[in-house]
Amino acid sequence: MNERKSASNKPNNLVNVALVAAAVAFAAQPARADDPAKLLKAMADYTAAQKSISATFESDIEVVTPELEKIQFTSSGRMQLSRPDKLRISRTGGYTDVDFIYDGKTASIYGNNAKAYVQADLVGSIDQLVDLIQAKSGAAMPGTDLLLTNTYDVLMSNVVQAQHIGQGMIDGVECEHLAFRGADIDWQIWIESGARPVPRKYVITSKTVTGAPQYTLRIRDWKNDAVVEADTFVFKPPAGATKVDLDSGAMAEFDEIPPGTPSGAKK
Repeated sequence: MNERKSASNKPNNLVNVALVAAAVAFAAQPARADDPAKLLKAMADYTAAQKSISATFESDIEVVTPELEKIQFTSSGRMQLSRPDKLRISRTGGYTDVDFIYDGKTASIYGNNAKAYVQADLVGSIDQLVDLIQAKSGAAMPGTDLLLTNTYDVLMSNVVQAQHIGQGMIDGVECEHLAFRGADIDWQIWIESGARPVPRKYVITSKTVTGAPQYTLRIRDWKNDAVVEADTFVFKPPAGATKVDLDSGAMAEFDEIPPGTPSGAKK
């Protein structure tokens, strides 16, 4: 009887071993390979649907010296947005203290270090504003491509390869880690998992620049439907501030890196 019980248990033992082996093999597989374009599109649609947003951020820009030494410059700031045509970005670093304000009609940039500001009449949406400023002046506007209503189209315009790397943790929050390749730049983005797919980290690698410097943006305290005070998007020149032309040498004071520093990662 005991021998028969032992013999009858052998198939069950084999099944258990097979199930354990299958579980181990499954656990050893990479994280789910969701479509990276689909995940990015979900983020873009979600952020574009938000009428008002506020967030804080930290940005790092790397430069490579002629001696091939990498130097990194860091700044932090705050972003406030009210669609369709109001935006404020404040950024402070070791070499910059800048406030950018757009009220739908006028764009103002104030450099506290230079005690100077520039203004330009730019009537339109935030999308039109970003396109025009980047095209005309190349001004650094960290992560503004993540705030556009057509973010997906802009980000995917030069992509030749995309992959879902897996999951990552940013500030203790699980995120979907995506990587994209282009002819001149590679970029990565970490998007919060779940029902609130907001960007949490964004890294751009400039492949055509010696040393492949990177630009990194970390986004925190993202709030939708943020309460924004009425005067948030109104620029009032501080006492003693001087108005300068957009092409003035004083504009160098508005950059994230000190004058004379080699060019860094593209933003």
